[in-house]
Amino acid sequence: MNELQVALTALGAAAVAGVWGYNKWQEGQQKKLAEKVFRGEQPDALLGAKAGTPAPAADMDDEDALARRREPVVGDAEPRVEVSAAESGGLPPLPEQYADEIADCIVRIDFVEPVAAPGLWAAQSRWAGHVTKPMSWLGFDESAAAWKLLSAHDAGRYKVVCAALQLADRTGAVSDAELSTFLDGVWELAGQCSGVVGMPKRDDVLMTARNIDDFCASVDLQLGVNIVGGNEPLSGPHLKELAEAAGLSLLDDGCFHYLDAAGLTRFTLANVGAELFEPASLASLATHGVTLSMDVPRVPDGPAAFDALVAMARPLTEALGGILVDSQGSPLTAEMIAGIRARIVQMQGNMARQQIVAGSVRALRLFS
Repeated sequence: MNELQVALTALGAAAVAGVWGYNKWQEGQQKKLAEKVFRGEQPDALLGAKAGTPAPAADMDDEDALARRREPVVGDAEPRVEVSAAESGGLPPLPEQYADEIADCIVRIDFVEPVAAPGLWAAQSRWAGHVTKPMSWLGFDESAAAWKLLSAHDAGRYKVVCAALQLADRTGAVSDAELSTFLDGVWELAGQCSGVVGMPKRDDVLMTARNIDDFCASVDLQLGVNIVGGNEPLSGPHLKELAEAAGLSLLDDGCFHYLDAAGLTRFTLANVGAELFEPASLASLATHGVTLSMDVPRVPDGPAAFDALVAMARPLTEALGGILVDSQGSPLTAEMIAGIRARIVQMQGNMARQQIVAGSVRALRLFS
């Protein structure tokens, strides 16, 4: 072995020793930070979970510092552990319209010191545009003892923050790329401002998202029945009279809506033709047919809503001198109507068993 080889060997050994020493130092720093964060103050939900790699504190008011700050990481030295961020110890439950333990991937970050919302928002905005599924950031407002939905205009400071990414909607399940962007972004943000975070396993989240999407697709029934008139059209004023007598209201989308006590649409009445039902033109409108539609997963008590839809169809059919047909134009018999109702009962029952109750906040989010 010549002198050059001996020198290279020595340099290589020194480099290995340096990396080993740096990693041991980094582990010590992480342990000190985790002890500081969890010193009798934090909920049990994160105790026992291995913390994510926290970076030395960066001032969240200094956006440039956040952009520059990157703590070196060797491989995946600290495994991302699964933690139910919704189980927030002594904190109140997360608001289900923004963060749902079934419909969302929720990641909680505990900061050593309260973080300024403007800096946090600026940090997440660098990658949030690459995520198309609904995403929410919530900070725990200690003065109000409540979770607050964060926005670009928030000026508060928060020690506990949760990020929630919706796993599925009617466009499909969250993609691998989007989920990775979300998890990596939250992981990086936590490191930039000395936050301790429990990360779910990406593959487990993807599987959950696909299972939710598959189930939702199996119960996604949007039914429509048409009333096709005879030779005489139905005038707009007469149609309005019939609709309002049945409890329907004309809304801005040009359709009559049957609303429940909560203001949710149970079914709609629309024109078969291209012309919308609008107050300004309804007096001169004449139609040869209408469509009654119902979005089953979004309607609470679907059977009752369907009964109301059928009851509305009868006077309209008589007024038009027409017949009630399905979306393919086949006449609907009493037996077929009973079959549709039974299918609604079955599907909404399946939804309830999967904790996605039809018409609930969770269902409205997943079927959007």
